[in-house]
Amino acid sequence: MDIIFHHPTFETQSWLDGMQKQLPEARVRQWHPGDDQPADYALVWHPPVEMLSGRQALKGVFALGAGVDSILSKLQAHPDMLPNGVPLFRLEDTGMALQMQEYAVSQVLHWFRRFDDYQALKQQAKWLPLEDYRREDFTIGVLGAGVLGGKVAQSLAAWGFPVRCWSRSHKNYPGITSFAGHEQLGDFLNGTRVLINLLPNTPQTVGIINHQLLNQLANDAYVMNLARGVHLVENDLLAALESGKVKGAMLDVFAKEPLPVDSPLWKHPRIAITPHLAAVTRPQEAMEYIAKTIRQIENGESPSGQVSLHNGY
Repeated sequence: MDIIFHHPTFETQSWLDGMQKQLPEARVRQWHPGDDQPADYALVWHPPVEMLSGRQALKGVFALGAGVDSILSKLQAHPDMLPNGVPLFRLEDTGMALQMQEYAVSQVLHWFRRFDDYQALKQQAKWLPLEDYRREDFTIGVLGAGVLGGKVAQSLAAWGFPVRCWSRSHKNYPGITSFAGHEQLGDFLNGTRVLINLLPNTPQTVGIINHQLLNQLANDAYVMNLARGVHLVENDLLAALESGKVKGAMLDVFAKEPLPVDSPLWKHPRIAITPHLAAVTRPQEAMEYIAKTIRQIENGESPSGQVSLHNGY
């Protein structure tokens, strides 16, 4: 069994050694330009077209992250990059769900306990106890209810908040109201006080958090973007903050990364920013997941995590 690896920023040798330990029977190597030797599996992030093109013998390609949009965007420009019939897998969890839960829960509680307001008062040296928010008025809506979105929604429901989710198809998460399809998007938004975005990046979701969507949220709403920067029209968010429709935002992803120093998002007092770290790939857990999936494929099983090239996730 031959495995090739390419990642522009990961420490390559630790991955080669780690995968060798997980799959002792495999031959694991870093891919270099011109390497056209046999390969059964490819572990990639932002792969060069020539790395995968023409490799009909591949049994699986693993994207080393939760999203696969970098591969799918290249496929649009180079349809022959991934040979027909070669399955593409994403890392379904591998510790990312817990990180997303930590991020989302901590920020929702920050807003719910009005710590953002108290920080603003602190800047004015004002000692002023504020009226508490009520949970029943703090409905949380999760855009995107896949593996990560579902886990985030369930973790917030455990704190007693009314939680709803919206996705392409209906979900059956205990205690969470499910909305599906564009015909139910308005119902999902109506009354949502905290909007958390965990949608996949597809042509249908680009720019979905825009002026029209934001205006359908509850007044004094909060927005948290943990998915992709292209989902959010940044100028529309700024306008909603200035009008008072949106009270605050927590942004981890941006249309251009790193976020340019002249972006108005940096200086807005009601926007908090983190540098795309809400959930990062944990190497050990990722390698265990990949090795387990490879064994399932080798045994003729159908593992989870395969991406639909038509749906984009």
